[in-house]
Amino acid sequence: MTELDRLAPPIRREAGSRDTVERVNLVELGQGVFAFTNPEVGFGYSNIGLIIDADGLTMIDSASTPEAAHATRRAVLELTAELDLPIKRVTLSSSRIPFSGGSWAFWKAAFYGSEATSDQLDAPLNRDALVRLLPQFAEAFHEEFETRPITHTIEENVWITPAAVAVPLAGESPMNLVVQAPASNVVYAGALASFGVTPLAFDGNPAQWADSLDVIAELGATVVPGHGPPGGAQDLADLRDYLRACVAVDGDVSALPSGPWDDWTDRRFDAVNVERAARLARGDTDPPQAMFELLGLA
Repeated sequence: MTELDRLAPPIRREAGSRDTVERVNLVELGQGVFAFTNPEVGFGYSNIGLIIDADGLTMIDSASTPEAAHATRRAVLELTAELDLPIKRVTLSSSRIPFSGGSWAFWKAAFYGSEATSDQLDAPLNRDALVRLLPQFAEAFHEEFETRPITHTIEENVWITPAAVAVPLAGESPMNLVVQAPASNVVYAGALASFGVTPLAFDGNPAQWADSLDVIAELGATVVPGHGPPGGAQDLADLRDYLRACVAVDGDVSALPSGPWDDWTDRRFDAVNVERAARLARGDTDPPQAMFELLGLA
């Protein structure tokens, strides 16, 4: 029996505390491979991954707020108490707050991300914009709120542990980072996957994002998205079709066809995604006016 074989948690259990606005479910996906998934389906209610290696723990993303991240951290340390392993690495799939907002809860860890994520995390935060985008977490975005900087940038596929491969792919932002756990046939897509939640591509490329989803489908049968429950190839296909529809309507949000996305949350992002796709098709890389309007800045 190996050390990892001694871990036998329930397939699902709650992690959280009364001092956080979020609660999460622990889902076992393979030997030493887990996801802390948010039962709330909506933008900002994001997931965190966990991969256990002999030398320590790797977290994938860090939730939207320090409170949610600290609650997950406590659950992780409880789960792995018998192994007495440190949280050694955190990979961030994006600089966006749903994925980086709780990063200081893991301040002792090394932080891995793309160069684009590193650059974006070094930029000043617009707290007023955060409150408008994520009003449910407004209290977390106080003057002391900040995110942890990247310590290790990744620009090509690389094994970051014996169990995990970091794969840079573009789409949600100029460059995102997904993590593959090949032995368990699992891929943590992070910001590049939203299942049941409308994606937000204000700084990304909807067409390129759709192509990246085809790559993710080849990396693992089980996909842990940044938002929504774990899924698979069909969920990726639905998201890909939505993004390609955003491109095809050429700036006319009213022309978006019906599809699985009819039942998704956060359809407020449709106008942003459609405008972004149309601007890029014309060679215009300016942020969408619809995003400024969404944030109350126009």
